[in-house]
Amino acid sequence: MKPVYSIVVPVFNEADNLSELHRRLAEVMNPLREAWEVVFVNDGSTDESSNFLNALSKKDNHVRVVEFVRNFGHQIAATAGMDSAEGEAVVIIDADLQDPPEVIPDLIARWKQGYEVVYAVRSEREGETWLKEFTAKLFYRLIYRITDVKIPLDTGDFRLLDQKVVAVLRNMRERHRFLRGMAAWVGFRQIGVPYRRHARFAGKTKYPLGKMIRLALNAVTSFSYFPLQMATYLGFICAGIAAIAIPVVIVLRLTGSGAFFGQATTLISVLFLGGVQLICVGILGEYIGRIYDEVKGRPLYIKREETTHPSSPSARKKR
Repeated sequence: MKPVYSIVVPVFNEADNLSELHRRLAEVMNPLREAWEVVFVNDGSTDESSNFLNALSKKDNHVRVVEFVRNFGHQIAATAGMDSAEGEAVVIIDADLQDPPEVIPDLIARWKQGYEVVYAVRSEREGETWLKEFTAKLFYRLIYRITDVKIPLDTGDFRLLDQKVVAVLRNMRERHRFLRGMAAWVGFRQIGVPYRRHARFAGKTKYPLGKMIRLALNAVTSFSYFPLQMATYLGFICAGIAAIAIPVVIVLRLTGSGAFFGQATTLISVLFLGGVQLICVGILGEYIGRIYDEVKGRPLYIKREETTHPSSPSARKKR
């Protein structure tokens, strides 16, 4: 029977969370009395995640596993899960249980009301430092202001997508992906569902500062030209300062003032202008680097294998 719901779970070294996650997903989905599946995407885990998932797929016919040959990143793993999902509605959820599976019926209820993208909005955050909360809020509000797409505030990748939306996203194959922005860009009827985000169930975060910065860069460069425009603004500002400074220096020299004699002023001016130029070149480099990655045309990910239960529709297709 073709599933009505597909739950996509990217996994990277989450062995301590998988048993509890599977138990809670089953408790939430079985009472719905509709066909469902969960697609675990093992993103090159080096712990026991792979062994656990393969054993689980043999015991539970709801479970499918997509195995990567190496780590490709969270956004790519979620994309692979959507590519493999067969349900009429696809839910993306992380494996760390910060996003509680118990919210999924609320997302489904909104989907049944006719909404095609139902995103979960973080009304509270447990187990996070004030710095993490502050930078997250700042990031979402900055993205909201500088991008052409109005990405909902305080939302992550935890959301439900109608199969029509998933079909569109499957045709969007850019490498530097920001799925929550892409889901907003495609349009369709969208609505948010508030929830309280929990502390991580076990293990350490897989999104340290470096990955968060890279995700932010992907968000900005994928949906905004603001950094390029900022480089232009800096150029005009520097030119304006120079236009004002030139007659001022001439007047001071003619009046015998020693304020602008010596090399210090020249060196400071050169360093300032050189710094502005390097910043602008760096911004251009970020965009050009992304163009370079796209034109190579490499696949987004490489599967080692995909396990399915013999009775699933995907298994029947392979026969």
